[in-house]
Amino acid sequence: MSASFTGECDDIAAECERRVVYISVESADERWKLLETNRTPPIIDLPPVKPSAIALGTVFNHTVSLAILAPVFGDTYNRAQAANSKEEFLKSKEAASAAAAWGSSLVGSAIQTYGVGALINATGTLSYKGAAYLGSLIFMASSAPSFVSQIFTEKRPMDTVAVGALARVFETVGLSLFLTWWGTRTNPFD
Repeated sequence: MSASFTGECDDIAAECERRVVYISVESADERWKLLETNRTPPIIDLPPVKPSAIALGTVFNHTVSLAILAPVFGDTYNRAQAANSKEEFLKSKEAASAAAAWGSSLVGSAIQTYGVGALINATGTLSYKGAAYLGSLIFMASSAPSFVSQIFTEKRPMDTVAVGALARVFETVGLSLFLTWWGTRTNPFD
C-alpha cells in the first residue's frame, strides 16, 4: 500500500470520527466549540464580476440572441402594422409571445454573461487566447451535444444547424473575448 493511499484513508477516517463525535455531542455550546476546533472550509460566495461588464456583455449577448429571433419579431412587426389599432395588437397572442421571447432572452443573456465573467475571474484568464479557449470549452460543454443531435438524430438541414452553431459560438467564444477585452475583475489588483 502506498503512503499517499494510507494518508488518504487516515484523513477519511478522521473526518468520519469527527462527524460521529459532532452528532453524539448533546449541547449546542459543545457542538460550537467542536466546530471551532476543527478546520471547516470557509463558505465561498459567488465570484464578483464588474457590473459594467455584466451590462455590456448582456447587450452583446442579447444582440446575438435577437439576430436569431429576428424572423419572429419581423413577423410580429408585420402583424402589428396590419392590425387596426395599437390596443388590438397589444392584446394579441403575438405581442405576448414576442414580449416573453424578448424578456427571457434578456434575462438569459444577463445570467450567461455573469457566468462567463465569473469563470474568467475564477480561472484567472487574462489573455485573449485563454478567453478563446475558455469560450470554446463553454461551447463544447453546453451547445455542441445539441448540434450533434440535430445533425445525426433529428436530421435537420445543415444551414439551420450552422446558423444556430454560429450564434452559439458568438454567445460563448465571442462573449468571453468581449468580456476579456472590457475587463471583468472588480479589483484588477487581486
